[in-house]
Amino acid sequence: MNYNIILENITNPSLLFFVLGILAVQFKSDLDIPKQSSKFISIYLLLCIGFKGGQELSHSGFDIEVFKSILLGLGLAIVLPITSFFILKKKLGIENSGAIAAAYGSVSAVTFVTACSFLNFEGSAFSGYMIAIMAIMEAPAIIVGISLINFFNKSKTTNLKKIIHHSFTNGSVFLIIGSLIIGFMASSQQALDIKPFTTDIFKGFLAVFLLDMGIKSGKHIGSMLKNGMQPFAFSSLMPFVHGLIALTISFFITDNTGNQLLFAILGSSASYIAVPAVMKESVPKADAGLYLPMALGITFPINVIIGIPFYYSIIQFIN
Repeated sequence: MNYNIILENITNPSLLFFVLGILAVQFKSDLDIPKQSSKFISIYLLLCIGFKGGQELSHSGFDIEVFKSILLGLGLAIVLPITSFFILKKKLGIENSGAIAAAYGSVSAVTFVTACSFLNFEGSAFSGYMIAIMAIMEAPAIIVGISLINFFNKSKTTNLKKIIHHSFTNGSVFLIIGSLIIGFMASSQQALDIKPFTTDIFKGFLAVFLLDMGIKSGKHIGSMLKNGMQPFAFSSLMPFVHGLIALTISFFITDNTGNQLLFAILGSSASYIAVPAVMKESVPKADAGLYLPMALGITFPINVIIGIPFYYSIIQFIN
C-alpha cells in the first residue's frame, strides 16, 4: 500500500473539515451549518459534477467499454442488495434488512463527488460516463430491496411504477442527470465561460459541505450503536467486500485508473438521501434510526477517510 497517498488524503483540508464536524458533535459544540446553506451547497456540488461529467461524455463515444461498464453498474445494483438482505434478514428482520439492502446496493453521490475530487487532486482522469452509471444505479437497488420485502412478507401492495418514478425524480438523481445532459450539450467555449463557477471554487464548497456531513455523521453514530454490533460490523466491513468485488471486475472492463476507483466507490458506498426518502413512504416499518446511521454515520466516513486511498493504492500497485 502507498502510505504517501493515505497521508495525503488524511491531510486533505476537505477531509479534515469532515473530521472537525465529527469532533464538534463529540465536544458538544454549537457549530452548525444552516439547513438552507447546506441544501444550496449540495445542489451546487451535484450540478458541477454532473455538468463536468457531461462535458467529458461529449468528448468520448459509446463503445464496448461503456456498454460493459453500464452492465457492471446495473449488476452491482441488483446483486449487492440481494446478498446484503440474506446476510441481515435473520438478525434484523425483513423490513430493516430490505431497507439496508437497498441503501447498500445503491450509491452515495457525495462519496462519489469526494472521490472525483480526490482523482483531480491526484491528476487522474476519469470518463464522463461514470456519472451516468452512478445515476442509473440508484433506482434498481431500491426496487430490489422493496421487492425482497414484499416477497418475504407475501405482500403485493407496493406500487412499482411509483417507486421507479420516485427514484428517478429524487432531487439528487434528477439534478445530476439533468446537469449531465446540459454539460453534454454545452460547447467547450460555453463550458469555459462558467469554469470559475463549476471548477475554481468547487473545492472550497466541498470543504464546507464535508464539515456539515461530519456534523450530521457525528449525530447519527450513537443511535445506530444501540442496535448491537451486527449493524456496526456490517456497515464497517461489507463496504470493503463490495468495493473490492467491484474493483476486481472493473480491471477486466477498463484500464482507466479513475474509472476503476469510481467503480470501487460505487460498489462500496451506501445511499443516505434517495433510499431514506423512498423507504419512509414505501416501507414505514423499516427503522430509519438503523439504516440511515449505518450509511451516513459509519460507511460514509470510512469510505471517505480510508476507502478512497485504500482502493487507489491497490490500483496503483496493480497497474
